[in-house]
Amino acid sequence: MSAARRLKSVDYEVFGRVQGVCFRMYTEDEARKIGVVGWVKNTSKGTVTGQVQGPEDKVNSMMSWLSKVGSPSSRIDRTNFSNEKIISQLDYSNFSIRY
Repeated sequence: MSAARRLKSVDYEVFGRVQGVCFRMYTEDEARKIGVVGWVKNTSKGTVTGQVQGPEDKVNSMMSWLSKVGSPSSRIDRTNFSNEKIISQLDYSNFSIRY
């Protein structure tokens, strides 16, 4: 199957100045623009964590955004990705901010 057809899931954690800078809102907007599902939330240790699922090529685009772009006033020091895998179906119907 092509990268546009295969479904991929990945967990992420973003380190840097990523809280109090509208990071979650921009992440939700970007995910909806790209066309991926999943969630995002702040952690108690000052990072932002979540999961992204969707067509492999779109998930890769979102991973790049989470690593390099973020919200306008954020500063991303590093983004860790884990549990990267091909899945048979999506666990979510949309992308949401969790609290």
